[in-house]
Amino acid sequence: MGEDGKQIGVVKTSEALSYAQERDLDLVEVAPEARPPVCRVLDYSKFKYEQAQKAKQARKHQQQITIREIKFRPKIAQNDYDTKKGHVKRFLLGKDRVKVTIMFRGREVTHPERGTALLEKLAEELAELAIVEQRPIQDGRNMTMMLAPSKGIISGEIDSHGEHVGGADPDTESAEAAPAGSANGNGNAAASAPAPAEPAPPAEPAPADDVSATESSATAETSAPADATA
Repeated sequence: MGEDGKQIGVVKTSEALSYAQERDLDLVEVAPEARPPVCRVLDYSKFKYEQAQKAKQARKHQQQITIREIKFRPKIAQNDYDTKKGHVKRFLLGKDRVKVTIMFRGREVTHPERGTALLEKLAEELAELAIVEQRPIQDGRNMTMMLAPSKGIISGEIDSHGEHVGGADPDTESAEAAPAGSANGNGNAAASAPAPAEPAPPAEPAPADDVSATESSATAETSAPADATA
């Protein structure tokens, strides 16, 4: 192939070298596995520079995920638990995977259910930020679980502070948007307290198409005898 990218054809190696030297260029083998091998006539220094730039751009678009590790004890105090959970949350928001390890000592290893319960509690509390890649498994005196950032973090819907980008939490929005008469926790419609009763004004004949008359007033009107006088 020539310097313009057009195919020259199959020629002897000596002829190809002469062709490149006449143009003060280099003969570069670009597809050695082909039969016959494919060579290009080009400026080799410029070719190497372009290849390096392409490799650099490719590395920029690659996401490098680091695996962090946080260690817990099965009988960890609540304050220490909250602190370590904060570290796990920070790593996840930084788009890192987190390996959570429970370390058993002495006879603690005979109660693996305590470690399982602790790891499941952590995964449940971080459910919005984490995906459980590996369920808790026992490995000697250690129990491990692998967490990965959630789709919301990877896609950018959740920022580095744990906030939803572009709006409030969807659960909060739905709660605020619910009408006053929406169903309550028991499945019954929530009704507002009735206003204090006020003395009713003197009754006036309602138009035939008035649909606002109450059922009680309609009953009162129809219960009077036909020959009643005012």
